Amino acid sequence: MSDPTVTVTVKLFAAYQEAYGVPELVLDLPRGSAVSDVRDRLLADHPELEQWRDVTRFGINLQFVEPDAVLQSGDEVVLIPPVSGG
Repeated sequence: MSDPTVTVTVKLFAAYQEAYGVPELVLDLPRGSAVSDVRDRLLADHPELEQWRDVTRFGINLQFVEPDAVLQSGDEVVLIPPVSGG
């Protein structure tokens, strides 16, 4: 029987890292979850991040992906909000 969940490592940057106070999280999600589900889970935990919902870009294993990209166990996910300054 296959595991009903996938475990992913989420690298946090900018506002996401500030909200959580750590550089990465390990999350268990239902099998078939999309990368956008990771964002939704983080926003549920930290509603102050809601302003970044529609402007965050997603990456899986160092490749930019669309929000509906399905996660596999062991994936490394990055959520990249717009970065200001320079």
